[in-house]
Amino acid sequence: MAARGPPPLLAVLLLLAGGGPRPGAADYCSWRGSGLSWEPRSRAVEQVHLRCTEGSLEWMYPARALRVVLEPNLSSARHTTVCIKPASDFQGASIYVERAGQLHLVASPQRDISRRTASFQYELLSNQSPAGSDFKKMALVEAMCRPCDDVELLTAICSSDFVVKGSIRNVSHDSENHMSQVDVSAQKVYRQKNRIFHQDEASGEWQGPVRTLLQCKVKKGGGDFLFTGNEHFGEAWLGCAPRFKDFMFVYQAARERGANPCEFQLN
Repeated sequence: MAARGPPPLLAVLLLLAGGGPRPGAADYCSWRGSGLSWEPRSRAVEQVHLRCTEGSLEWMYPARALRVVLEPNLSSARHTTVCIKPASDFQGASIYVERAGQLHLVASPQRDISRRTASFQYELLSNQSPAGSDFKKMALVEAMCRPCDDVELLTAICSSDFVVKGSIRNVSHDSENHMSQVDVSAQKVYRQKNRIFHQDEASGEWQGPVRTLLQCKVKKGGGDFLFTGNEHFGEAWLGCAPRFKDFMFVYQAARERGANPCEFQLN
């Protein structure tokens, strides 16, 4: 993204602070406020400090500029990626990320004369590799689309936000948002961070949606799979998804060698 000049009066400025959080700072994950409560003639920039690795911001009737300082306790990470997801009705302000004194435009408002609310979710991810952003994007696509090897699979069942045995009910594609959705009929939910997979009241069947990149060209296939992955902004994103019988072969072989990184309850 190219650097831009000074922001307009209606702007959200995001800054990722280095060196860890301020001593004694409160653990604020989210912020909600209104521009109507500010002094109309003041040109001061309101500043908000957020200390969590994920949260949200809702700024109703934006006025002037709001500077949001993200200062989570991520001192062990060499690099950090900030992910921003504007709300579908985001309007009234522009979002800029401040890096090295330069402002980079992230999202612009929709032109609308109705009630304005600039709201978004944020999520901070720790990166252990200093690779450039273009390289990381290509690596992400490659990693999400190729089958996992045995080591990645064994690691996935230990560290994923969700681990589910199930079958594919349907696959739909969203070209506008560059993603595909896999609707899963779950036979066994081994683990889930939140209630992505839930029991349908009418049928009693456990089911849930899992997303992946459109570039992966996911197709509907028969049989049982082990779906693993992580959650981002309350959505499940697919990681390793081998056929269940293949997973069983890999896990039992690793267990016999004592090479399994964690115990996995199969029953």
